[in-house]
Amino acid sequence: MAMTFAKKEEGVYALDVTGYVCPHPQIYTKKALEKIHGGDVLEVTFDNPSSSESVSAMCDSNGNEILEKIADSGKFTFKIKKAG
Repeated sequence: MAMTFAKKEEGVYALDVTGYVCPHPQIYTKKALEKIHGGDVLEVTFDNPSSSESVSAMCDSNGNEILEKIADSGKFTFKIKKAG
């Protein structure tokens, strides 16, 4: 499955890295966050449980805020607000 990155609406972007294993979800999340503006929200969807910890740690170290964490049927969605 291919990684997808798209603008959902003004200030909200979606990144789908379903099917990828560590460290790829974290790397793609970092690259996507670099492309958006401070205050924008990135919704990251992935299915690798260990990516949850690495993405959370990366956000903590970079000052980005995880607004919401959703786990549903083996898929995870993090809503990340980029530090401004």
